[in-house]
Amino acid sequence: MIDFSWSEEHNAVRELVREFCQKEVAPNLVERDRAQKFDPNILKKMAEKDILGICIPAKYGGAGLDYISLGVCCEELEYCDTSLRVIMSVHMGLSSLTLLSWGTEEQKQKYLVPQAKGEKIGTFGLTEPNAGSDVVGLQSTADEKTDHFLLNGEKMWISLADAADNFLIFAWTDREKMKKRDHSGLTGFIVERTWKGITTGAIHGKLGIRAGNTGWISMQDVKVAKENVLGQIGEGFQIAMFCLDQGRYTVAAGATGLVKACLDASVTYAKTRTTFTRLIGEHQLIKEMIAQMESDYHTSQLLWLKAGWMKNMGLRNTKETSLAKWYATVASERAASDAVQIHGAYGYSDEYPVERFYRNCKGAVIYEGSREIHKLMQADYALGYRVDKPTRCSLPKYGEIK
Repeated sequence: MIDFSWSEEHNAVRELVREFCQKEVAPNLVERDRAQKFDPNILKKMAEKDILGICIPAKYGGAGLDYISLGVCCEELEYCDTSLRVIMSVHMGLSSLTLLSWGTEEQKQKYLVPQAKGEKIGTFGLTEPNAGSDVVGLQSTADEKTDHFLLNGEKMWISLADAADNFLIFAWTDREKMKKRDHSGLTGFIVERTWKGITTGAIHGKLGIRAGNTGWISMQDVKVAKENVLGQIGEGFQIAMFCLDQGRYTVAAGATGLVKACLDASVTYAKTRTTFTRLIGEHQLIKEMIAQMESDYHTSQLLWLKAGWMKNMGLRNTKETSLAKWYATVASERAASDAVQIHGAYGYSDEYPVERFYRNCKGAVIYEGSREIHKLMQADYALGYRVDKPTRCSLPKYGEIK
């Protein structure tokens, strides 16, 4: 049996997040976007609503809701502003869910519990100045010593770089494998901001997500205790790909919210703006763009819901999450472009939100696997060239941890 109705729990999440955005974010959003200013207080406010630990089990300080609740949350957050969903992507999707699945019990108690409660903020350090989709092209290294690793390198385009307390960092622990581009030489580490040798900075002049924090992390001879290795030595690539499965899910759900925001704004404007003695909503070409947004919204939502259901069931969902992320982000770019077109000259001004939607949508088509990477992935799945192999750890089935 297939049930397309929303549960009371999911509706409650939607209303909670929607009300939060309307009261705490929307009133000063335009000013913060214009000033390119990130408000760190938003993290505290999200924590107070249990948003930052929404699908982490209560055992580890979270709200204990399911993975679809996470998607609903991300859809509503990005409906308001992309920078809010980015917080969930890096803190929850890329960091906390990874600690839940790959961390030792000691690591969960030390890092996951405070992150789920919002007392600490986590982020993800994979991308470098010359390495993005080409993961094995990264240059960060971690040299093993007697009781620790010595970490060196630089990460770039890191969301919450200046706001996070904990970083998941990926680096080479085998230099010979690094030369051969053998990803089994990569290892993941949990790194704290306060450690000697860690420096961060913000990136300014971004096209979009201006109300968010994006920056760089520099690591100079940072001592990382061996108990802060995430998973096992050499599992870094597997862990990073696991991280992306969760992050891409939040991006897909968020992009769906952006499509809906473009649709709602366009419908409102089309029913009030008059040209050639008629409301523009009566013109066929305007209807065509609005119809495409309507189609894209429901298609995108169904795709991320399928991925979320598979997560709830404990099923591998790399293919489904990739498809949802690819489709929804491309759809959001199309919707934002059409929304600006429908608004005409006013769409070119930040007097209306579609200008911000247009700037914000582009990032998601690039990060966490570019549009082109996901096209190749889906083609390889269809051709049988790509088959997902089991990993040592997986996302816990919803309700598995009480």
